Amino acid sequence: MELVPDGLWKIAAPLIPPFRPRQQGGGTAPVADRKVFTAVVYVLTSGCAWRYLPPTFGASPATAHRRFTTWTKAGLWRRLHRAVLDELGARGELYWTSAIIELLQGGPRSGDPDRTQRARPPGC
Repeated sequence: MELVPDGLWKIAAPLIPPFRPRQQGGGTAPVADRKVFTAVVYVLTSGCAWRYLPPTFGASPATAHRRFTTWTKAGLWRRLHRAVLDELGARGELYWTSAIIELLQGGPRSGDPDRTQRARPPGC
């Protein structure tokens, strides 16, 4: 399964703040937003520590964490959440009844015995 399918990227890309090089200059060439976004999604969904981010993502742990912090301060995640809900609603694929029931029951993972203790994913 692809971490960031084209449909999600199509929603996320216009919401990502433009890259601004660090004031001190220098460093390496900027990494493409999609590569960094994919690396961030990996860390957030796998439980992998930033420092163990596999190099196969094409973004260093420092770059991924720095952009994550910048995007968080810019409100990207809240806006992305809303945009995904809007897209699902427009397609008629948002099922509020299911979402409300899950919320009232403690969320979709409330019965997951490993909820608080996850094993380190492969590659981390």
